Amino acid sequence: MTVSEAAVSAGGDIRVTRSRRNVWWTGIGALVVVAVFAILPYEVYAGTTGILVQGFIILTLASMWNLLAGYAGLVSVGQQAFLGLGAYFVLILAMHGVSPFIGVPLGAVGAGVAALPLWWLVSRLRTGYFAIGTWVLATAVALFVEQFQSIGGGTGLPLPGLSGWDPTVLSAYTYWAGLSVSVVALAAVYFLLRTRVGLVLTAIRDDEIAASSSGARVWVARMLVFVVAAIGCGAAGGVLAIEQLQVVPGTSGGVFSVQWTAEMAFAVIIGGIGTIEGPIIGTIIFMVLQQALQQYDVWYLIILGLVAIAVTLFSRKGIWGLLDDKLSLRLFPVGYYLWVPGDRRGRKAVARPAP
Repeated sequence: MTVSEAAVSAGGDIRVTRSRRNVWWTGIGALVVVAVFAILPYEVYAGTTGILVQGFIILTLASMWNLLAGYAGLVSVGQQAFLGLGAYFVLILAMHGVSPFIGVPLGAVGAGVAALPLWWLVSRLRTGYFAIGTWVLATAVALFVEQFQSIGGGTGLPLPGLSGWDPTVLSAYTYWAGLSVSVVALAAVYFLLRTRVGLVLTAIRDDEIAASSSGARVWVARMLVFVVAAIGCGAAGGVLAIEQLQVVPGTSGGVFSVQWTAEMAFAVIIGGIGTIEGPIIGTIIFMVLQQALQQYDVWYLIILGLVAIAVTLFSRKGIWGLLDDKLSLRLFPVGYYLWVPGDRRGRKAVARPAP
């Protein structure tokens, strides 16, 4: 018996809600958390804010990677291309007298514009082919950028425009820039997934052929997500350039290093792919492990790998997915639940939003 048939037999109508619980307090709680984070530069040392800036960068990247892989089914191994482009756009603008902080949103837009022709090159690829294709594309973009000696070639350049700043003020402004980018990224993902595009993405992820045959504009939806993810990664790259006070292309920790994609994927897998909360939880765990284990050199990477394997084996939905299964809790609900009269648990489903 289907849900609709059950509702008819029960003599009532189906009630559709975004969550099994009333989560109106989520918005208030989120505002409180953002407000607390906003005043931290007045309360903690610059070293602490520096660590948090790194966390904001990882959170932004993880949210974008989760949007691609968790909702559109596009597993990318080349998001470092847009991280690097965002950083280099900030560098180029700063070389022409534009404040690096103003350059962050401009660089993000530039990364989004660059994503359009790059999407055309990989749009027909799927699954593993798409992953390898984006990796090759990122490498090609890095090699192309390194050919321009005016922006440092293969060695990079210091970021101009910040040398006269007071270190305390610069640290605070960098922190606020990172916080703003991560908050905007999470909000953009949340509101995008609550639109019709979000429903199309869910349908594509579950069965692309069925979604296409049902009239969903698969190519357009995926292109939109690809561009949005590029914009988010570009903004994170701009913040990274300011945080490091230089833009270095390909070395370990460089803006085009594949290490960034590994870290954003790790945060998503640990936290829970296909949820907005997952990247947040995953980023927190990643930053805690990084700060606790980074002095152990190669063992740090080995332990990260073991943690990822353990979570994948015992909880394929990640830590937040495990909590959601036990508590039926979503802080940022983007799906729908169908409530049949007499059914207290509700049945998770996808429904079309009212026009």
